[in-house]
Amino acid sequence: MRRFSASLVFIIITALSVVSAPTHAKGAEPFISAKEIDLAKLLPPPPASESSQTKAELGEILTVQVTRTPEMVARAQADAVENIGRFSDILGPRFNVENLPKFSAFFARVVSSEGAVVDAPKKFWQRPRPYLASDLVKPVVKMTASGSYPSGHATAGTLMGIVLANMVPEKRSEIMLRAREYAHNRIVAGVHYPSDIEAGRIAGTLIAANLMTREDFNAEFATARAELRKELGLTDDKLKKEK
Repeated sequence: MRRFSASLVFIIITALSVVSAPTHAKGAEPFISAKEIDLAKLLPPPPASESSQTKAELGEILTVQVTRTPEMVARAQADAVENIGRFSDILGPRFNVENLPKFSAFFARVVSSEGAVVDAPKKFWQRPRPYLASDLVKPVVKMTASGSYPSGHATAGTLMGIVLANMVPEKRSEIMLRAREYAHNRIVAGVHYPSDIEAGRIAGTLIAANLMTREDFNAEFATARAELRKELGLTDDKLKKEK
């Protein structure tokens, strides 16, 4: 198992910057930024590179790697995008983001908020990705130049899941399970440690809680929710009866 020196890690990360960039919603204005949620003060620091925890987590990644099926790989690759459309298998065939312009624009801002908050702590901690710690790790998605901790995808998946579940509480359990799978698929893909994922889930929850206190968010949420529920054939009267 090969360990890279700090200088070599820096060189590799710099070179990877031309390979791929974070897949945040381009052009969408975030609701909040790192100035309002400073994750460097709210999250514990990531495990040190040579710590027993990091070594154990690397072992978990390698175990997943040798047991992942072609179907798991395909799912992880499809989940590489940060897009609310990845929840389509939960909401059914009537869910088509192309038919939901207000809903789509709203979630573009939600996803953009993840990047606006998470990019700063990634740069602050600069945790090297698992494939930089060991050449035994074989990623199945594009490698990225960003830090590993916290996971932006886990943050985005948790955030999208919470917001979507509040729109369609009839499917809350299924939506949150899908959000959890979405985050875990970053381990399947070989690009994150388990502690990155856990921190991302905490970050996504913190961002969601903050957004729900904002008037601009709640106004757009109500409009997007109404559009979605109409498209899905759901009514609030039906929801009240089920409660």
